[in-house]
Amino acid sequence: MKEVPQRLSRVSAVRRRLAAERQLGQDSMMTVKSCRDKPGGFIDRRAGYPIMSPLTKPDFAALLAGPPGNRRAGSHPVRSVPQWELLARFAAAIAVIATASYAIPSPLSAAERSDAGAPVDMVVTVVKAKNMCFVDTLQVTGVITPRNEILVRPDREGLQISQVLVEAGDTVVSGQVLARLTQPEGQQGSGATVSAPAAGVISSRAAVVGTAASARAEPLFRIAANEEMELLAETPIKTLTRLAPNQSAKIEIVGVGELNGKVRHLSTAINPTTQLGQIRLFIGRDPRLRVGAFGRATIEITRRCGAAIPFSAVLYGSGGAIVQTVRDGRIEARPVTVGLLTAGQAEIREGITEGEMVVARAGAFVRDGDRVRAIAAPDPATSR
Repeated sequence: MKEVPQRLSRVSAVRRRLAAERQLGQDSMMTVKSCRDKPGGFIDRRAGYPIMSPLTKPDFAALLAGPPGNRRAGSHPVRSVPQWELLARFAAAIAVIATASYAIPSPLSAAERSDAGAPVDMVVTVVKAKNMCFVDTLQVTGVITPRNEILVRPDREGLQISQVLVEAGDTVVSGQVLARLTQPEGQQGSGATVSAPAAGVISSRAAVVGTAASARAEPLFRIAANEEMELLAETPIKTLTRLAPNQSAKIEIVGVGELNGKVRHLSTAINPTTQLGQIRLFIGRDPRLRVGAFGRATIEITRRCGAAIPFSAVLYGSGGAIVQTVRDGRIEARPVTVGLLTAGQAEIREGITEGEMVVARAGAFVRDGDRVRAIAAPDPATSR
């Protein structure tokens, strides 16, 4: 029976010890809270940020002393504390201080606060204005026709075609016999021949054996003199005024491909119904060319070389075209005169010179005078 009171006494001692440890944590937090109101406590008013200050010696002693019930005012604890309990209380106090230290952020240095408040320059992609040649062109369509066409007819009337010696597409020389003519059946008289008046290629043949040959009828043969061909095309009167003789052209012929040519002749008359004027583009000799074949010509009207920038760098507003340049780390908006456009590039006739840096994609996100940090755009030729 004596063992029961002893066990109850030991249980009560354990409960008091646990209550003392819980009270230790509360006292530690109260001590931390009280330190905030002391000079040099948790708030560092010079830096403007909360920091952890070390506990004073009496405060630390109070932590080790245990619950207030175990102390008398102005005296040390009334009971001796075991070494293991002192170590436990010391470890708990250190844990509370470490937790508070990690929970409160450290202050920024003056240099860091200065950098954080400084304005950050906007990053823009820039390209350099380069020298580039621009070509103004005009497209026309038409058909292949001889440059000089010779119409061949008989010299005498009343004769009949007895023999045809050439076909369309044949090359002939000057004086070559093309057909033979005889008197109609039942009539007396000598026959005759039809010869080529000049060298060239037979572009068409209308002569048929057994039919009458007449100088007043359709020509028996058509010859393209010297085998020279050209493109006969039509264009509106508005664009006709932009053309001039000897302007170079690239002519695409169906079934042949692209050939070089030039403007040879411009008509001075305009079709009153269609309001179109004829132009002739000289091609030259090529055995692959056939009269009547379809062709499309791209005529080079003018060629200019100068400063060029991407078309995306041009910003259009109420006052006209503007380009945003970067000079000494700042945006400078300039009015420009845009010329020809080709392959995504714009010709700048006024306002920008070769070598200047411009914002690759102009927009309203930067304004005149803004500070920026320029980054050169990658070269498309090297990025492939």
